[in-house]
Amino acid sequence: MASGPAVWRSSPTWPARASPIALAVLDRYPTPDSTRRLGHARLASFLARHRYSGHRSPEVLLERLHSAPLGQASEAECLAKGEMVRALARTLSTLVEQLSQLTRRIEDTVAALPDGRIVMSFPRAGKICAAQILAELGDVRERFQTNDQLAAEAGVAPVTYASGKSRGVRFRWACNKRLRTALTCFADNSRHQSSWAAGVYAQARTRGCDHPHAVRVLARAWVRVLWRAWTDRKPYDPGKHAQPQSQTDPELTTG
Repeated sequence: MASGPAVWRSSPTWPARASPIALAVLDRYPTPDSTRRLGHARLASFLARHRYSGHRSPEVLLERLHSAPLGQASEAECLAKGEMVRALARTLSTLVEQLSQLTRRIEDTVAALPDGRIVMSFPRAGKICAAQILAELGDVRERFQTNDQLAAEAGVAPVTYASGKSRGVRFRWACNKRLRTALTCFADNSRHQSSWAAGVYAQARTRGCDHPHAVRVLARAWVRVLWRAWTDRKPYDPGKHAQPQSQTDPELTTG
């Protein structure tokens, strides 16, 4: 689309296009010409009114707006596309608000559940990620008799294969992909708060694992602890829950 502030396109300086302030800018300044006429005082006032919390100064933001490339559309076409941008921004604003309300309801619900509080007790599990994990775990403990069964279901344990004298492991394709996504998201977040998790991840990278592989290795390690806490119906306590087995365990090196 030739219209709209091009600086908003995946720029690290500006917020994501679905953020409230980004949509507010697109609604108020939907064409390149409208941003070209924008001055420092007006931009500073706009940012203050919309409670912009970024770290860039109005001067830097204004420079990026003014340096954005212009399209080749005619004036009439530019105005028409500007109205399209404004209409889309207002539609997205409504959707973003509805999603925010839904997110708050999910957070309140999972925080009120006993099992929700168990999953949320893990480092950086959050509420939304905890809700995703809990939705896939369910509340029937008999489903997963061992942590190995849970790891296989979640796709964070490799598949062992043998042919003749050769034996090896490979990526597990058949699994609950929603559970794998939730667990690996949690595992990746956990390493920023848990020194133990950071160490498991770092060791996996040292062995040559790429980032997704190392996160699966960490998720496999966390599954041991998560399964025990979920089975015992007790929150995570790093002082009480034993950490996973030796890092020579093939399931912790080839997950």
